[in-house]
Amino acid sequence: MPAKTSRRNRPAVRLWRWRRNALRRHSDVVEAWIVLGVWLLVLVGGAVAGLVTARTVDSDLAARRARAHPVAAVVTDVTPVTPAATSARDDGRVWVAVRWTDAAGSVHQARTRMLPDALSGTRLTVWTDGADRVVAKPLGRTEAAVQAALTGVLFGPLAAGTIWAGGRLLRAGLVRRRLTEWDEEWKRVGPEWRKLSGGRG
Repeated sequence: MPAKTSRRNRPAVRLWRWRRNALRRHSDVVEAWIVLGVWLLVLVGGAVAGLVTARTVDSDLAARRARAHPVAAVVTDVTPVTPAATSARDDGRVWVAVRWTDAAGSVHQARTRMLPDALSGTRLTVWTDGADRVVAKPLGRTEAAVQAALTGVLFGPLAAGTIWAGGRLLRAGLVRRRLTEWDEEWKRVGPEWRKLSGGRG
């Protein structure tokens, strides 16, 4: 059986920055509160930033979905794509001219892209906004929720890392200030110490 660890042998919790003792300086207390505050902001702020970002993205996608509506259109012309116009990210679609009639009876024409098997007279569905301009098909509710969640998951750690980096910079400034104070204090105490130590200090 392993021997029980006595209370005396247990490592003490290091709270010396807050405890009253002769070695504690005001800068030690300030640094301790900064470290505590930064870690709280990293945990809470990162989570809040991720949630707010996810809700903002979801709201924006919902607004786009509300503005766009499908209309039945017909292809009036197919523009072939020349090899020079293609790129490595080209999905093979071609530009087509489409025509549709809105609810008021007005005829509209625009250009959009679709698969190369499109022929004049082909019927298709296009998405338009309030100004009767052709827009990309909006994401569905499920797709929008997934994209918003992924964006929040990516932005949350980024915000937390930014807070942590800011805390490190602030703490580094305190350390530099402490070293400067030590130098100034040693200039004042050093000569007396050398006298007491016989010139060996």
